[in-house]
Amino acid sequence: MKIVTIVGARPQFVKAAVVSRAINAHNLKKNSRKIKEVIVHTGQHYDENMSNVFFEEMRIPSPDYLLGLSGGMHGSMTGQMLIKIEEVLREEAPDIVLVYGDTNSTLAGALAAAKLHIPVAHVEAGLRSFNMEMPEEVNRILTDRISTYLFCPTKQAVNNLFAEGAEKWPGARVYNAGDVMYDAVLYYKTIAAPSWEIDELVNKLGYNYYLATVHRAENTDNYERFSNIVQALEEIAAETPVILPLHPRARNKLDTYGIAIKNITCIDPVGYFDMLTLLNNTKAVFTDSGGLQKEAYFFQKPCITFRDETEWGELVENGFNAVVGAKAGSIVGAEKDLHQKDKLWDTGLYGDGQTGNRIVQLLVDQYESIKV
Repeated sequence: MKIVTIVGARPQFVKAAVVSRAINAHNLKKNSRKIKEVIVHTGQHYDENMSNVFFEEMRIPSPDYLLGLSGGMHGSMTGQMLIKIEEVLREEAPDIVLVYGDTNSTLAGALAAAKLHIPVAHVEAGLRSFNMEMPEEVNRILTDRISTYLFCPTKQAVNNLFAEGAEKWPGARVYNAGDVMYDAVLYYKTIAAPSWEIDELVNKLGYNYYLATVHRAENTDNYERFSNIVQALEEIAAETPVILPLHPRARNKLDTYGIAIKNITCIDPVGYFDMLTLLNNTKAVFTDSGGLQKEAYFFQKPCITFRDETEWGELVENGFNAVVGAKAGSIVGAEKDLHQKDKLWDTGLYGDGQTGNRIVQLLVDQYESIKV
């Protein structure tokens, strides 16, 4: 059985590491049908801090194909990926193509496979923000619609798919598999060793700080939203230190807009292990990242989200996450409310930490049922 895995962005490296490890564990079992995994890295995120370091520290097998496709508009990037991925799939002739999340790499991989009549397995299927202005929402919906195996991280994601009529999609199989990101945190937090720079910074701040990230185009490409977010973090940082790993595009936007940073502690983008260290020791998280909202929950940290909606509605419904938009007053007000009451940290929202193994076994079972 051959699986081609398509990745391209940092969150996908984390998710793919979980399933790759589960594939290796499966192949070590006696009398098991062996799986050959071929990893294709589109290059959507590719530099030393934003790509290579993830493969090295997370022990992900080196990509079999590095396509080197990054930059450009969404249509151009997706189109180039589609062409190159199709060439790889024709060469490799896999039984299944595995895609993750909601990036341009996700959609290009799914489209290339579907047009070649290769079954698509989508990890993190069924997520919806219900905001069609988000490129990620378009990618999710289209990928789900052409996937055969839809591995949902939550019950709500399953409900979303059936609300869209998934039971009538030819050949579609929907599973509430759990969240591979939860698997990753449980595994890597036991072995994560931070860089000396991050270890020194955390010790210097006395484990008394907030962790913030801002990278989405809806925020960084909008002066009013970006300036409001920075204004709020500056005000908060005057009382409690705020660490902000700054995406290169966001840093460039600060210069373009002429937005000054005085109180916030800005650092370069960090690897996954450094991020786990920052999460483990922070008081709370401020972000517009989808993945970080969940990781905050995994570490039992309150989260404030700089967006107008979220795919992770269960976090909001249970009081773990406050979605506040991008008004400075709303962000500062939410920070003041953070510690007003204790939270009951329900650990059952995203599965049992065995999602990677479950996905691999489901794929093997389905493949064997077809081959019989």
